[in-house]
Amino acid sequence: MNSILGLQLLLVTAGAIAVAAVARRKGWPAPLLLVAAGLVASPLVPFVQLDSKLVLFVFLPPLLYSAALDSSYLRLRDVKRAVALLSIGLVLFTAAVVGGVVHLLLPELPLAAAFALGAIIAPPDAVAAVAVGRRLGLPRRPLTILIGESLFNDATALTAYRVAIGAATGEAIDLMHGIGEFVYSAAGGVVIGLVLAVALAWVFQRTRDSLVENTLMLLIPFGAYLAAESVHASGVISVVIVGLYLGHRMHLRGFGTRLVSDAVWKVTDFFLETIVFALIGLQLVPVMRGITGYGAWEVAGYALIVFLVTVLSRFVWIFPVTYLLRMLDRKGPPPTPQQVAVLSWAGMRGVVSLAAAFAIPDAVPGKPMLLFLTFTTVIGTLLVQGTTFPTLIRRLHVSSEQERYQDNLAEASAQQAALAAGLEVLDRLVELEGEPDEIQKQVIDQLREKSWRRSLTAWERLGGGTGHGGAETPSALYRRLRRDMLQAEREVFVRLRDERRLDDEVLREVMAQLDFEEAILER
Repeated sequence: MNSILGLQLLLVTAGAIAVAAVARRKGWPAPLLLVAAGLVASPLVPFVQLDSKLVLFVFLPPLLYSAALDSSYLRLRDVKRAVALLSIGLVLFTAAVVGGVVHLLLPELPLAAAFALGAIIAPPDAVAAVAVGRRLGLPRRPLTILIGESLFNDATALTAYRVAIGAATGEAIDLMHGIGEFVYSAAGGVVIGLVLAVALAWVFQRTRDSLVENTLMLLIPFGAYLAAESVHASGVISVVIVGLYLGHRMHLRGFGTRLVSDAVWKVTDFFLETIVFALIGLQLVPVMRGITGYGAWEVAGYALIVFLVTVLSRFVWIFPVTYLLRMLDRKGPPPTPQQVAVLSWAGMRGVVSLAAAFAIPDAVPGKPMLLFLTFTTVIGTLLVQGTTFPTLIRRLHVSSEQERYQDNLAEASAQQAALAAGLEVLDRLVELEGEPDEIQKQVIDQLREKSWRRSLTAWERLGGGTGHGGAETPSALYRRLRRDMLQAEREVFVRLRDERRLDDEVLREVMAQLDFEEAILER
């Protein structure tokens, strides 16, 4: 039986990866296609119920850690007020509004259970929104706010959820107790995250081994999450703090660590997100089996109302709060109404909400209905908001074109300063070592030429990568010709290996050198 279950999971995973591969090739948002494929396949595949512990303890920590590692601590610090008002204020506001509406719709549900549902569906999962926003050039500030919100809002929602579930199962919990639990959970997560981050940074300073460091990094999110959860603090905040701290100090690691880390976490994210979004769609049959005693149109009406209230709550909160923040802090350009509208529409829910719903104790009255409303809200936001999000960005002309120009200009200026510093060091070394011979002069000239070429590439990018009259720039010509040369060189090495004139180990070493050079050309 175990082997059959293992085979089923393997087939589900393989099918999800195939769907994601098609989405990537076509340029479609993979999360949305995976959810749709899961919905279609749910009646056709064996019963696959989401395990809440699997999501919260296996999937969530590495996904949070990877997102934090790749985020900018400095940019998040610039938008900390907006992130706090969304990840704390909006979550509690949405939980209260949804909970109140659900209690009015279903008075047979205890008020605590209704608020538990509100806490469950309150936190958006910005994976799909951020992926689309990056691809379509969403400006940096709203994108950073979305990322920051998704990093911290789960902590607020899960704490509110635990308090509400405790009240629904008969525990005597008052408002002050709930506030105290929230403060303890958040503060505990921050303290544990900072302690672990400092300790791990000290360890990394003494390893200097890319393989060891990246293997250790795979364990960090699970260790940080479990360390916090073991003392009833927020594992989410602990993981995020560690990821932000180590990501901010990634420049102190060796180049090998950074290269391997980038590849490791890209593969990890792709693998976990693919499974997670496929599992969301596959919950259709498990969720529908629990709904009894209600008419089809009745439950559809409940689902539609909860979905609309969830979506509208975000608009009601974000528009006033955005302009309140602008009154308090006038630094930087003001947000446009178009940007605020895009931010308000980016409220897709994800697997954490479903996992929390499946974790509701059976003793809570109305659990099947709570699970159904969670599922329909998650699916509704993903398919309705997710599919229209790219169109909204294009129609409102929300673009980061000016930011890209400023980035290219800043990079070109930085490259120029770095070139001057590098050449200054080269001149000093040449002076210390005395008059070079002919071969040494050639090496020195090559170093100068390579530095100038890299600086020239940055300036050429400001012109869109083309020369006068749309002609190919020298740097673009160099990259194109060198890539063709590298391919020819690879073919020779492979032919010599096939002829048994070159060992496989030697081939791998040579191919790695060529691959690194091509990676530099692509950059």
